Amino acid sequence: MILTAGMGLTACTSPAPVTHGEGPAAEDMSFDQLAQTDFNRTVTIAMRDNLDSLARLLEKLYRRNPREWRKTGAPDLDAAVRQGRKAIESGHTPADLQGLRDIQILSVSLDPQYQGDRVAAFVLGLADMVIQSHGGKTRFYVSDVLDARRVYNAARNVEIAAWLLASRRDEHGNLLLLANEMSDEATNLSFEREFGQLVGRLDLVANLLDENVRRVGINYMQGLLFFNFLPVR
Repeated sequence: MILTAGMGLTACTSPAPVTHGEGPAAEDMSFDQLAQTDFNRTVTIAMRDNLDSLARLLEKLYRRNPREWRKTGAPDLDAAVRQGRKAIESGHTPADLQGLRDIQILSVSLDPQYQGDRVAAFVLGLADMVIQSHGGKTRFYVSDVLDARRVYNAARNVEIAAWLLASRRDEHGNLLLLANEMSDEATNLSFEREFGQLVGRLDLVANLLDENVRRVGINYMQGLLFFNFLPVR
């Protein structure tokens, strides 16, 4: 009864979720959140937002490089984007790259000799790399243990991928994929913004993971120092 009442009270007092761009995007209350600490919730929300950023990158790259989405067999751009978003959410690997994972897929996606859907390979490689750096999970609970160094390395990999995307060319000197644009006709730096948000969130999680481990020891020592007995009733 107490648990039910607590969940009902939480549902009543929690702010309503808002759509992207209008403010903080909260999640609806769910039963599994009872097994999450505040820190678990922070990492889960960061992962959700990272996958959202990757989905937006997928759509932006398809729009800038329509030849790539046509390789999917989808009837139009919207269908290709929906297909790609589902692949990101499910952790799907491109059919022609089965057996490869994370940075291996990324490397192939930026190989001039690769003839497959370069956009899907690039984005799905990034998605798998980010997820694998978090222990292969997208939601986190009290029993999960994450490695700050792996998440930090993922942030650096995103920076490297962004640089390669902007510089890697084919044998004719053409960019393998068009992304940011600065010309007399148009200026589009939205790709840089998405990459920056990805790196920022990953670095924040890495720093929080490191701090979380450190605080366990500090809190224990503070308890000894100030003789804070634990409550028994």
